[in-house]
Amino acid sequence: MPAAAAPVRLPLKPQQAPKATKKLSKSLKRKREADELNSLEQAVLEFDPSSAPVDLFSSLPITRQTAKALEKSHFKTLTSIQQRAIPLALKGYDILGAAKTGSGKTLAFLVPVLEILYRRKWTPLDGVGALIISPTRELATQIFDVLRKIGREHTFSAGLVIGGKGLKEEKEALHRMNIVVCTPGRMLQHMDQTYDVSFDNLQLLVLDEADRILDMGFRKTLDAIVANLPKSRQTLLFSATQTKNVADLARLSLKDPEYVAVHEAATTATPATLEQFYMTVPLPEKLDVLFSFLRNHLTVKILVFLSSCKQVRYVYETFRQLHIGIPLLHLHGKQKQSLRADITAKFTAAKTSCLFATDVVARGLDFPAVDWVIQVDCPEDADTYIHRVGRTARNDKTGRALLFLCPSEEAGFTKRLEAKKVPIVRVNPKASKKKEIKQQLQGLCFKDAELKYLGQKAFVSYARSIAVQKDKDTFDITKYELDDFAASLGLPGAPRIRGIRNVDVEKMKEMKNLPRGLKALSSSTSNKKGDGSSGSESDSDEGDNETAEKSRNTGKSQPGVVTKYDRMVNRENQSVLAPHYRRLLNADSDTDEEDFLAVKRVGFSPSPPGSRAASPVPDAENDEIVKAASDDGADKTINPKTIDLGGKSLTIDSNRREKLLTSKKALAALKPRGQKLIFDDDGSAKPLYTLVDETEYKEAGGDVIRERKQFVEMEKKRVEEEDEVDREIARRKKKEKMLKRKERERMEEEEMERMGDDEGEDGGVEIEGLEDYVPAPDADEIDMDQEDGGIGLEEAEEKDRRKEKKKEKKKRKEKKERGDGEDDGERRKKKRRKVLEQVDEPETLEDLEALAAGLLG
Repeated sequence: MPAAAAPVRLPLKPQQAPKATKKLSKSLKRKREADELNSLEQAVLEFDPSSAPVDLFSSLPITRQTAKALEKSHFKTLTSIQQRAIPLALKGYDILGAAKTGSGKTLAFLVPVLEILYRRKWTPLDGVGALIISPTRELATQIFDVLRKIGREHTFSAGLVIGGKGLKEEKEALHRMNIVVCTPGRMLQHMDQTYDVSFDNLQLLVLDEADRILDMGFRKTLDAIVANLPKSRQTLLFSATQTKNVADLARLSLKDPEYVAVHEAATTATPATLEQFYMTVPLPEKLDVLFSFLRNHLTVKILVFLSSCKQVRYVYETFRQLHIGIPLLHLHGKQKQSLRADITAKFTAAKTSCLFATDVVARGLDFPAVDWVIQVDCPEDADTYIHRVGRTARNDKTGRALLFLCPSEEAGFTKRLEAKKVPIVRVNPKASKKKEIKQQLQGLCFKDAELKYLGQKAFVSYARSIAVQKDKDTFDITKYELDDFAASLGLPGAPRIRGIRNVDVEKMKEMKNLPRGLKALSSSTSNKKGDGSSGSESDSDEGDNETAEKSRNTGKSQPGVVTKYDRMVNRENQSVLAPHYRRLLNADSDTDEEDFLAVKRVGFSPSPPGSRAASPVPDAENDEIVKAASDDGADKTINPKTIDLGGKSLTIDSNRREKLLTSKKALAALKPRGQKLIFDDDGSAKPLYTLVDETEYKEAGGDVIRERKQFVEMEKKRVEEEDEVDREIARRKKKEKMLKRKERERMEEEEMERMGDDEGEDGGVEIEGLEDYVPAPDADEIDMDQEDGGIGLEEAEEKDRRKEKKKEKKKRKEKKERGDGEDDGERRKKKRRKVLEQVDEPETLEDLEALAAGLLG
């Protein structure tokens, strides 16, 4: 057997060789990356697409990470807008990009975003470098999905910030994002509420569907967002209908923007592969024509546009119950975000389906293989029409579009389409395939009251959507057959619509895009006319109409009588809805210039978060003499006076306010909150604690971090001690509860045994002069009962024996009860009956008399 080899000790220097090699490789890698970056910068500067047009992404001066991700995502060929926009964006120019729908505008700004941040060595610690704003949540989600595909090889962090999701999670992750895809409302909310997010280093601002974001609906929101962004940034604007308004562009601080409009010289504003038709349909027949169209196209994918959420819901609910034969979906802005995302995914994956939707899906969304786009309601302008029909015939594929126009809309809207270079052909519906569904809708509304109510809402929302249109030549509310339209919806009569004469259209569009939470805040801080909500999306209260009509009739029929409706309406200081009801009463007068949707809060100030609710206190600065209706209906003039409530003033300007002075509880609620004080040894009052400025505290030698740690440790120790005390109390209570339960069981067993003993003692009855025939208990049973008293025995040892005794007693009792087949009554009679034993037969008369005397008792 060979001898074992001696251990070999390696020198120290060879052990250090791998570390030196690793450092050398890192330095070489950094040098290689720097060389690649310098060569990339030089290639971008020397790149001139005008000399030699580029058709492939691989020919662009982009990083190998972006090129690899584009190849994996099957993006190889450049479109027209991408050929012209990407090189200019890479060189740092501001861009106004306009191209037809479905022409690839998303990649035209996402590729420059990735390249510019990479060339500027952007890291996750540098904060937000690119901000991409989209008008709708669905479009923002689609942009984010494309960004994830083409940015998979980069190390940037990207996030989707839209409404309908958790705000807390977005706040925690927003400061770590490099690229943010968002909607305007949620982004402004984060700018106002998220303290640790900063846009001071923002490099790029991208507006997708820029004309929609720059219009009246998002004007204030976008202005507030731009005010928080640095002016030294690059701005990219893309849309199918690009704006050229100088005022809009000046708001974004663009620097010599390059206007890229690849299809400006084209003969049509829509794709050449799109076939467009329109038909003149009277308003009461629109649903009949739509139903007939869907019944004859059951194997295609259809997208149907309506003007309001209420119409979408009503048409979807009714057509779903009519069983057309094609899967139906509906999508609108009032749905929750999770449901909207689910419906969008279902329609994207479906091969045959029909989606009823509002304009929330009219822009930018890429639904694959949409065969037909049906516009039941006429769009507000030609630009909206172009975006709607752009959901089909995308990426050089074929598609068809059909538009329903009322007779009064045909002339005006066709002229506007012609001015926008939109080729459209008129067709007529086939009378043989048309089917009337009016009777069926009436039956559905008669059976379901909620469906009838939804139909009323749909009617009102459609009428208001017509009333708020700017183009009065095309949309004239007086030329629509509204009564027949209500009947076609299955309604028993046309609902009344308040105030469709004077409408502030710009206010309506502005409020339409506000979140629900901001509408109340906007109404409280609005101007004298107040803000209204959207005419096409708002609700109507038919009960308010009836109340207003009743009060109006009551006041006119008896002019000398003041009713409770008059007193309710004339209260200036009681109800926040008093001006609203007053406008309802004066709705028919010519002097009413108020917005029919405006609800102005008079005398109410919004409370800050965490404070008490706002009290109905009028403005203290208003020193005018106000008139308030007294309880008896007579008008009374009151001279206002102001009282001091401990630093807070209260104006007394009505009878009800004077009654307030008699209530100490109400006055105490209006007074400011007091301050807690402590008294020193001299009896002087001092605040409970005083705040020290941070600089003074640091100068005094205070260490915030150390004291915070000490406080946390002290509180942790205190909590542990209290937890131990709580656990000991819980153990003691549990033990006491167990002992009480055992004592209760023992007493119950003793009671049952005592009852058994009583029954055994009463088993025999003695009758004077005769022996009882009822048998007495067995000796064994008596002995057992005497032994089993339960006194002096351990429960743990006697538990099983007691159970067996109980079972035996129960069995004996049952056996005794069914021994002779007698019931309880007969057994009791037997106990009371005397049993006579006669040994010999009676022979003499005396024997018979003795026997008879015994029987008679």
